[in-house]
Amino acid sequence: MSLPTKKKSGTAKGKWAKLYWAVPAALVALLLVVLLAKWITGLAGVKDFLAAYPGHSELPEGTPAGFPAWLAWQHFLNGFFLLLIIRSGWQVRTQTRPAAYWTRNNKGMIRTRNAPTKISLALWFHLVLDALWILNGIVFAVLIFATGQWVRIVPTSWDVFPNALSAALQYASLNWPTENGWVNYNALQLLTYFLTVFVAAPLAFITGLRMSSAWPKNAKALNKAFPIEAARAVHFPVMIYFVAFIVVHVFLVLATGALRNLNHMYGGSDDVSWVGFGIFAASVAVMVAAWFLARPLFLSPIASLMGKVSSR
Repeated sequence: MSLPTKKKSGTAKGKWAKLYWAVPAALVALLLVVLLAKWITGLAGVKDFLAAYPGHSELPEGTPAGFPAWLAWQHFLNGFFLLLIIRSGWQVRTQTRPAAYWTRNNKGMIRTRNAPTKISLALWFHLVLDALWILNGIVFAVLIFATGQWVRIVPTSWDVFPNALSAALQYASLNWPTENGWVNYNALQLLTYFLTVFVAAPLAFITGLRMSSAWPKNAKALNKAFPIEAARAVHFPVMIYFVAFIVVHVFLVLATGALRNLNHMYGGSDDVSWVGFGIFAASVAVMVAAWFLARPLFLSPIASLMGKVSSR
């Protein structure tokens, strides 16, 4: 019995050793990036480039300023669903023995000729969250195009790319670009939001759909054009992208004027007050509570409304 214990202990020590060296290595790498960026931005030609491209593109005339109330709700719901999607997705990926299983009720609104497939409760939760996230995304897309807010996260001129490079150099040199998110994002933010909303989110949806039981298994031509292996190869990196985006996004919100930034999104004004922070803190409390309540004990009664929950 001692041999497996030693092996497990050795594996754990190896993981901690990697983490022990990874942290200082990352700090050294960041220091080198900052020093390199400071040297580059000190060059005469680069100074001229930064003066010509300050880091943001001019928005078309008539672009709305500020953030409407519906966008605050959309932002919260998007973060809420995405957080739980990442949690449940990681469970699906790493779970070897699910605590419970779920089988769809084939007598409800959705009926199929073949018997429903039994899936883990974690996968059921993941799919339900996906559906709610996609629904929220559709509402968001309709509203931003209906209200003109789309202009703020969709490139409308080619100078967004040199301005994005300028903003990246300013961030890397710790001489961060001037922030005025109430009126206009800098070009790097704009491209990142565009990539997140119009590229990463659709990729997450279509690859997740390809791996789900809802995908038509007998469509040979479609399955050949889009094999499940390709979906699996893309789906997990997209999740990693969303995790990285959330970490960087929250860090920059807090580091570039937390009260003003939070008031933009949650307080609905350009004031520097604690209103937005209070609403943000309440939303974080809701997310933390949902994180801990997302367990079989609490999920099973909800899942049983849509099908049968079993232990095996």
